[in-house]
Amino acid sequence: MFIALVVLHVLTSVVLVLVVLLQSGRGAELGAAFGGVGQSTFGRTQATFISKLTTGLAVLFMATSLGLSLIAGERPSQSILQGAPPAQAPAATQPEPSSAAPAAPTVPATATPVPVLPQTAAPAPAK
Repeated sequence: MFIALVVLHVLTSVVLVLVVLLQSGRGAELGAAFGGVGQSTFGRTQATFISKLTTGLAVLFMATSLGLSLIAGERPSQSILQGAPPAQAPAATQPEPSSAAPAAPTVPATATPVPVLPQTAAPAPAK
């Protein structure tokens, strides 16, 4: 049921996009481009087959959207990790005690050496 509703929803949305693109826009006449009035300015226009088809597809799209949201709310959420065994932590190893003093930190070979400036004594404050 869910798969059938998804397929119907996708087909409805594709056809709805195509039907909307087939329609001519309101005021698409040449006179409307220069500020003229179109046919639909003074009242209701006649509904064409394409406008009725657009309305029907929009209603079907909304109905399938509502149906899918209701069905998705009823389905239990599942995780692929629910059936997996629990992960085991790696065994902790004790570092070997070293009797020697800690080694000086090493500088990577690619590091740029920082120039060392000679230290000069600050002048004595004036009294």
